[in-house]
Amino acid sequence: MWHLFHFPLCPFSRKVRLALSEKGVAYELKRENPWDASDNFYTLNPAGRTPVLHDSERNRTLVDSQAICEYLEETVDKTPLILGSALARAEIRRLVALFDESFFYDVTGPLMHEKMKKRIVLRAAPDSGVLRSAMRLAHEHLDYIDWLIDNHRWLAGAQMSLADFAAAAQISVADYLGGIDWTGHDTAHGWYRVIKSRPSFRSLLTDKMEGIPPASHYADVNA
Repeated sequence: MWHLFHFPLCPFSRKVRLALSEKGVAYELKRENPWDASDNFYTLNPAGRTPVLHDSERNRTLVDSQAICEYLEETVDKTPLILGSALARAEIRRLVALFDESFFYDVTGPLMHEKMKKRIVLRAAPDSGVLRSAMRLAHEHLDYIDWLIDNHRWLAGAQMSLADFAAAAQISVADYLGGIDWTGHDTAHGWYRVIKSRPSFRSLLTDKMEGIPPASHYADVNA
């Protein structure tokens, strides 16, 4: 049995959870806060970051969300998520990197630092300027999603792919923290509602981070 070490608002763990569920791979969640990680977790990943996918019976440990997703893609035939021609697969990987890196750097990371880490770990007040900047940059990313969906059925093309789940994982955390304003982004919002309605997304909508309640609309698949 795979065990996925995560914490509820880790967008990269959410990406892996979505991939595991879409591919029908059984797993159990193991909670691990990186700011207070156990010695056992550091043994599995000396960098101290989530996600980590571990199978003690087979002595297998996978670290890094993209490495994990690539492993699943190569070992599990069900529901390919990096699919199509070589050019199509390259585009999927480009978009995954865009959301894992740029969206996280611009939006999810700052929101997590100001609204989660400062509250739970640093016991400090959030910086309103940083929050405004993150929400402004979120609009720019949503503009791009609008454009992608205007030109394709899914983000990377005609079929749903890992790009959709990487983007949705980041957006879900930002949305939990109240950092997403869908005004003017009906196309992107419609795409997200479809992803949000998938069975693989249900467990994410029930996640809670102690001391940080989700935005009121967070679990509503129509919102």
